[in-house]
Amino acid sequence: FTCDAESEWRGINVMNADGSGRRRLTTHEGEQRSPAWSPDGRHIAFVNERDGQRDIYLMRADGSGVTRLTEGMGVEGKLSWGP
Repeated sequence: FTCDAESEWRGINVMNADGSGRRRLTTHEGEQRSPAWSPDGRHIAFVNERDGQRDIYLMRADGSGVTRLTEGMGVEGKLSWGP
């Protein structure tokens, strides 16, 4: 999930279904939003806005291995996985 604090998105977070164990996965500059879990639960795609550009990034479910997938595409809306 994303956390909105003080009118800024504060990154991609995870927590247990009962609300315990909250942990922030992203520490990147810019606004991160629209997380989408991969069907196998191993990765999370998300939108990160840096320098006015919104692009898609991919990371492992533990927040490691962040990879930029698009450049300068101006992504809008929510992400979803498909075949």
